[in-house]
Amino acid sequence: MANAWKEKGDIDLAIRFYLTAIQLRPNFCDAWSNLASAYTRKGRLNEAAQCCKQALLLNPRLVDAHSNLGNLMKAQGLVQEAYACYLEAIRIDPHFAIAWSNLAGLFMEVGDLNKAMQYYKEAVKLKPSFADAHLNQGNVYKAMGMLQEAVACYQRALQARPDYAMAYGNLATIYYEQRQLDMAIHCYNQAILCDSRFVEAYNNMGNALKDAGRVEEAINCFQSCLVLQANHPQALTNLGNIYMEWNMISTAASFYKAAIAVTSGLSSPLNNLAVIYKQQGSYADAIACYTEVLLIDPTAADALVNRGNTFKEFGRVAEAIQDYIQAVTIRPNMAEAHANLASAYKDSGHQEAAIASYKQALCLRPDFPEVTCNLLHTLQSVCDWENRDTMFREVEEIIRRQIKMSLLPSVQPFHAIAYPIDPLLALEISRKYAVQCSLIASRFGLPPFVHPPPLPVKAEGKHGRLRVGYVSSDFGNHPLSHLMGSVFGMHDRDNVEVFCYALSQNDGTEWRQRIQAEAEHFIDVSAMTSDVIAKMINEDKIQVLINLNGYKGARNEIFAMQPAPIQVSYMGFPGTTGASYIDYLVTDEFVSPTRYAHIYSEKLVHLPHCYFVNDYKQKNCDVLSPVCPHKRSDYGLPKDKFIFACFNQLYKMDPEIFDTWCNIVKRVPNSVLWLLRFPATGEMRVKAHAAARGVSPDQIIFTDVAMKHEHIRRSELADLFLDTPLCNAHTTGTDILWAGLPMITLPLEKMATRVAGSLCLATGLGDEMIVSSTKEYEDRAVELATNPAKLQALTDKLKEVRLTCPLFDTARWVQNLDRAYFKMWNIYCSGRHPEPFKVKEDDSEFPYDR
Repeated sequence: MANAWKEKGDIDLAIRFYLTAIQLRPNFCDAWSNLASAYTRKGRLNEAAQCCKQALLLNPRLVDAHSNLGNLMKAQGLVQEAYACYLEAIRIDPHFAIAWSNLAGLFMEVGDLNKAMQYYKEAVKLKPSFADAHLNQGNVYKAMGMLQEAVACYQRALQARPDYAMAYGNLATIYYEQRQLDMAIHCYNQAILCDSRFVEAYNNMGNALKDAGRVEEAINCFQSCLVLQANHPQALTNLGNIYMEWNMISTAASFYKAAIAVTSGLSSPLNNLAVIYKQQGSYADAIACYTEVLLIDPTAADALVNRGNTFKEFGRVAEAIQDYIQAVTIRPNMAEAHANLASAYKDSGHQEAAIASYKQALCLRPDFPEVTCNLLHTLQSVCDWENRDTMFREVEEIIRRQIKMSLLPSVQPFHAIAYPIDPLLALEISRKYAVQCSLIASRFGLPPFVHPPPLPVKAEGKHGRLRVGYVSSDFGNHPLSHLMGSVFGMHDRDNVEVFCYALSQNDGTEWRQRIQAEAEHFIDVSAMTSDVIAKMINEDKIQVLINLNGYKGARNEIFAMQPAPIQVSYMGFPGTTGASYIDYLVTDEFVSPTRYAHIYSEKLVHLPHCYFVNDYKQKNCDVLSPVCPHKRSDYGLPKDKFIFACFNQLYKMDPEIFDTWCNIVKRVPNSVLWLLRFPATGEMRVKAHAAARGVSPDQIIFTDVAMKHEHIRRSELADLFLDTPLCNAHTTGTDILWAGLPMITLPLEKMATRVAGSLCLATGLGDEMIVSSTKEYEDRAVELATNPAKLQALTDKLKEVRLTCPLFDTARWVQNLDRAYFKMWNIYCSGRHPEPFKVKEDDSEFPYDR
């Protein structure tokens, strides 16, 4: 009776009848053995073991009891005791196939596959219809990588037991791993037909269906799995993956969170949730997820790299470096870890270490486009020009190939502005990055924003104001704030309402405090996700939104969500954004001539004089003092020599302009060239380049980078500034002109190559400082250096016009910017698409108050 109830699955009733039988016949050894089996099925292992031992006391030759007791010992981790039980069963009955199979399983669990295989072969030899042994023998073959032999074993298991769901499931898994998806799906389906409650088969068939492109059917499988086991972590994760691919980010995140809530040992949902948090700018949450992954597996190099990447984006570069170092220690051949370590070294100013790590990454993976491009940029930053032309050709080929394949280029837009590449190629690079920002924005799942009605600000006698928003990560000790510190408070509050959205935390500097105090509205959004920021901008009813970052330190996905009806690029990026969601670029006629409009995606807004603003008249008036507090000797500069200077970062230099400089120094007796250690690791290379060109290294003088105020004041210790044509002096250009130091500049085609020329023109002295060829550059520098009277006259004129020329008239510049903003809004109100225009200082044509 007990056996009958056991077969029907009513184990509790079976146990009751076994106990009754034992009560009637205490020496009934089979009853004790069967009771042990029933207890085992209920998970009552200690009681089961006691029953087995009692059965063996009654009949020591009961092989089933020896084998079952071995299983119980094995379940409790008592491997030696289990081994002894199986051996005893075999000693009593060498033909007892189950004991051989159990012994094989023991060896398989401890990793001795050869012995496991030997004993499974013995089991199926003794009992050819032993389906479980065939199945497990197949598992051993699979673990050995002998997949065809494993398939044969699973098929023999099915011959022995045609309704063996597990055999179908294991067979399907091999087909899945071999990418035979149709066969895998068929076998998983057969497994489910054999056992409709086979949870793993539903989940695994879902994966196969998804990979076969049958996504709706895959979802049904995962959901069926969850009906049987509501907390199945893999099924929850797999559903999350589908919704992630469908860009339904919040739904995906909810599934990942559900998976994490029901298991503590599964890395994939944590990794995937971290990706979502990182994309949304929730860096702290992403780091927490990766940290949980590393608690599960401290040797997970991928998780270390991912956490390092998040630390790096979060500005915690030192912690990123530690994660990358740990990753390459665990997996020395992991090229990606070496590459990311190199980038972190580069960002923290350790260029030599960066170069070494980039080269190591390329040794491990020669075809690694990102590393090739980043290595070139790092070599450029320290003036390592060996193989420069070859590397630039290789990088340009990489970019063109990636664009053709619709891949994100490995050269970032901010790097491309300083490269000698075709401006149209630079435009394509920016376009690809703009599309990437749109993709990131779409993952937030926000519906399109509703914008303010297109009505003139002063319509029907209303006294409204134009609502202008500035978005930047550089409100602090940064060149942008040094230049624009006064701008945000100078807008006419009767007509313009200014909002500043700070993407970075308060750095505690005077620059941040000043902007925060003078801007009408200053909002720190650094802790907010991009979608929340976009919603806030839209709720503030911003009419003109300005991106002050471009592609450096930016969260351009905010602009891709288009929270404002008019969106503008200014100042942070001297080039085109390539973004369909940026309507205008604020520039000027010289920097971005109409004849070059085809290299920009935005409509060009030409401000009068110069597009580049500065704040020196408000912040650095002491420079106007005729007595300089610094002496040449303070910086190791010679008192009696002519000093040419360039204070640009070294990455802006190239062999061609350095050849020209060396020619100039050689042609001007008793002259030297003053450069900055920007970075310091470039100094020895530059001096070696000079020596190779016949210039004594002593004629190249390097000094450290100085604080802003000191830097401007000491600039006048030089005699003539030599600009870099490939990428001009921008902020540095305004620094030296305010200091009264003339320059020579050679404009080319791209925006970044023409800024210094615009600065010079806005002083009214551009004709004396702008040249049109390399030869004219050299000759003009030599002419001024060898004609003291002519140079002095230029210097005196420059110093004289500083308080009157348009370049340093910030208030006038802001008024012209307001004219531009009102013109943009009026074009929008008229129902016209954005269009290029030139701002005139004419109140009737370009009012700044309506």
